[in-house]
Amino acid sequence: MKSVLLIGMGKFGQTLGEKLLNMGDEVMIVDKNEDKINQLAQKYTDALIANCMNADNLRALNIPSFDACIVAIGDDFQSSLEITSLLKDLGAKWVVSKATTEIQRKFLLRNGADEVVYPDRDIAEKLAVKLNSAKVFDYIELNSEYSIFEIAVPDKWAGKRLADVNPRKKYGLNLLTVKKETTVVANLDANYVFETGDHMLVFGNTEKILAFSNK
Repeated sequence: MKSVLLIGMGKFGQTLGEKLLNMGDEVMIVDKNEDKINQLAQKYTDALIANCMNADNLRALNIPSFDACIVAIGDDFQSSLEITSLLKDLGAKWVVSKATTEIQRKFLLRNGADEVVYPDRDIAEKLAVKLNSAKVFDYIELNSEYSIFEIAVPDKWAGKRLADVNPRKKYGLNLLTVKKETTVVANLDANYVFETGDHMLVFGNTEKILAFSNK
């Protein structure tokens, strides 16, 4: 369980807050919009109507007591930048800030953010990949070269053993596990037999995996 300070309760903030609550975290929300806080307050561990660009308002929250502070403001970059800097100055352990452009990401990192999330870009990239390959169901970019993909097992693999297909040697795919609808094969070994409809989670070079999935 984590103790989280969540500043900014727009769509992104609300979605993130609900997810954190579902994971059992203690979440305090802050927004300067009184109506929004009054609407959401009952769901959360604590809630405050405040302008976080005021250092005194932030200081009163005992910033070092939170495991993570998240600046989820997306429509006012100047506020996001100043709040990020103030949080770090006040002893925040870990600051995560939301960016909408690459330039914003760079400035946030320079001004105290330990991590910057870029949801609009991430969604656009995932959509572009999915539109260009019907066999890609999800992916996580690890860096500019490598990713983890969830892709459909080729029909021609159905009925064949993992050892016989040998995806690592033949295709450069490091097979992590296999998904069957909502279940995951926990103990995947060389004798596993692929079935039609299987999805596999693979790690490797992004371009190679995309080329494989588009065959």
